[in-house]
Amino acid sequence: MMRQRGGSIINMASVVGVHGNAGQANYSASKAGMIALAKSVAQEMGSKGIRANAIAPGFIETAMTAALKDEVREEWVKKIPLRRGGKPEDIANVATFLASDLSSYVSGQVIQVDGGMNM
Repeated sequence: MMRQRGGSIINMASVVGVHGNAGQANYSASKAGMIALAKSVAQEMGSKGIRANAIAPGFIETAMTAALKDEVREEWVKKIPLRRGGKPEDIANVATFLASDLSSYVSGQVIQVDGGMNM
């Protein structure tokens, strides 16, 4: 990226890296680290044309979340203003945006893809 004087780095974080989550201190801290890494790289490498951002997914419908008990899933959905979990495609669409020239002036940001969820 330095040789070509441009590029886009996309870190995958989580809303718990932004808000924290009881019982998940280690996971929350690791995702907060991914956010800080993106912000630091954005500052360090911006003059070389390299952008860095983080995506912070919320509750996404995956095999992992499908394994949760129905009551747990229902409680999560109640916290989401859009009243549904996200799809992997929702995350992929934001990643495509960040990787493209459509986001050429976006760097050092955390984009929460969480249906409006406030933890």
